[in-house]
Amino acid sequence: MLTWEDDVEVHALHQRGWTISAIARHTGRDRKTVRAYLNGTRSPGERKRTVVDPFEVFIAYVTARLLDDPHLWARTLCDELEELGYAMSYQTLTRKIRELNLRPACQACLTATQRPNAIIEHPPGEETQWDWVDLPNPPAAWGWGRMAHLFVGTLACSGKWRGVLAPAMTQPHVVDGLDRICRGLGGVSRVWRFDRMATVCHPESGKVTASFAGIAKHYGVSVAICPPRRGNRKGAVEKSNHTAAQRWWRTLADELTVEQAQASLDQFCRLRGDNRLRPTKDGKASVATIAREEGLHPMPATAYPAILSTDRTVSRQALVSYRGNRYSVPPELSSAAVTVTQVLGTEVIDIVTASGITVARHRLAGDGTGAIVRDHGHVHALEQSAMAGANTGRPHNRKERIPPGVDALAAAQALRAIRTPESDRPHPVDSDTGCTATDFSSDDAVVYDLSVYENAARGRNTLR
Repeated sequence: MLTWEDDVEVHALHQRGWTISAIARHTGRDRKTVRAYLNGTRSPGERKRTVVDPFEVFIAYVTARLLDDPHLWARTLCDELEELGYAMSYQTLTRKIRELNLRPACQACLTATQRPNAIIEHPPGEETQWDWVDLPNPPAAWGWGRMAHLFVGTLACSGKWRGVLAPAMTQPHVVDGLDRICRGLGGVSRVWRFDRMATVCHPESGKVTASFAGIAKHYGVSVAICPPRRGNRKGAVEKSNHTAAQRWWRTLADELTVEQAQASLDQFCRLRGDNRLRPTKDGKASVATIAREEGLHPMPATAYPAILSTDRTVSRQALVSYRGNRYSVPPELSSAAVTVTQVLGTEVIDIVTASGITVARHRLAGDGTGAIVRDHGHVHALEQSAMAGANTGRPHNRKERIPPGVDALAAAQALRAIRTPESDRPHPVDSDTGCTATDFSSDDAVVYDLSVYENAARGRNTLR
């Protein structure tokens, strides 16, 4: 086997006109070896095998199986080979597949990942692209579990985008996000483009659902559905999703509430997103400057009247938290589970019990203002309930001494009687002699002579 240095020298001497015999004598190698390296049949650093590779008998089967299924797991292929007599390891199989380049490229997948992409023109005000992005590990104080959701809308022409946080991806949350984002973008475009989300269309056919058709007609827009497995058709919103997840969500502080996080996102969009520079035919301009030329249609006076429901737990002060504010309920519902319902576009919310009874209606306060909205009747009832509970008696002092009572002592004596054997139980004591009944009952009782102790102790109290 020649090293790379030897191979370079052999080729250099051959180019100078040396014969193979002269090169062999000069390098001390066999002429057949020199000829093999000059012809390219052998490579430096690779020793020629002296035995047949045991994997060669399986190459034909592996090649055929991978041609049939380019995505076949190597572990599955190894299981099949073991039934055909393959005795080598799984690691050897994967190494041979790599070295011999046995796994072909899947042409069906290449058409989706490496196909040429056409440049799509987006006239101003033509299209708004919408999508959900999952945000893992939200702050525990939100009570949203392991996943938060962000609904993102992006103007395809200017790239201006906004997002709304939501605990779930239901259709009422979609309507809420559509209305709030469009008002943040400054109006409604002519077309809304979605992927095949079930809250907008039937995923199998791509046909718009009847429930979302009413939403689209309320805002006066057309609905466009992306073809299946064509995420790059709405690349503008996909890039906004990536920016929201990597530049905003990754650095969000744990102590923020949902409303504070939403305000943080809105500020990020205004300061970072809207000030990005983008190339135009007249030079570079900011996203905010291009967005002013979108020519969006004005928003309807109110949002589409979808019913947004949110589950909440009443506090001990008979208050329900909702969008950064607290609303009162009757004191009987303290610590109970309720549902806050809001018809989008209205200024009131209803608080409904688990049995479906509406127990309170309040005027909606501004999101995140920290307001406490309380009904006068609820305040009076809460005070009466608190005062009634205050007359139940003096609470215990934490350091107060409370020994076992009569019932506890009797129960303890009964437990001792059950657990103590008969031979170990105490015997009654005679009142006249001060001895128990067993002191004189045995003939083998031991008698101690106390005079021995007296003589031993005599004179011990004197000083020497």
